[in-house]
Amino acid sequence: MKIGLFFGSFNPIHTGHLIIGNVMVSTTDLNKIWFVVSPQNPLKKNDNLLHEFDRMDLVDSAIADNHLFNSCDLEFQMPKPSYTIDTLTYISEKYKDKEFSVIIGEDNLFHFKKWKNHDQILERYKLYVYPRPNSKAHEFADHPSMKFIDAPVLNISATFIRKCIQQNQSIQYMVPERVAQLIKSKGFYLTRQS
Repeated sequence: MKIGLFFGSFNPIHTGHLIIGNVMVSTTDLNKIWFVVSPQNPLKKNDNLLHEFDRMDLVDSAIADNHLFNSCDLEFQMPKPSYTIDTLTYISEKYKDKEFSVIIGEDNLFHFKKWKNHDQILERYKLYVYPRPNSKAHEFADHPSMKFIDAPVLNISATFIRKCIQQNQSIQYMVPERVAQLIKSKGFYLTRQS
């Protein structure tokens, strides 16, 4: 069983994430996609980050009707911030019957050398890379661990979605309807989180 791990803050999860997940599971050799909700990204500021359990609820509601998608809260029990290599090592030990790969946006490759033990990630795992707007040149174009996947170039931004919510503007089509309803009913993102 080949699992693609799609790491993210998912603050909130949006249709761009789901489209990329669908492309990965339908056009590659990956059997399932696990959306790994990261409590804290070591390379990002923590401003306006909804609590991880709330973000997990949003992910669960977004993927409820797709049996090829799973949510994963493994990083909730791990030290913060979350480092991909630590999660990969832990998850590979926990699920020895599965083969894990990382799904990553091409824009992240520009900073990939800043990732903790990035060389070990490349040594042990495959990276499925999807195109991102304004991606800069990087040195990994011919790396044997990288698989560049033809996918739509999407520029849906969780930051933009949060801004729309705070300004009482529609987020229709940017997030699944169930996610929009959950955000509205819980009053998420109406004010900046601390």
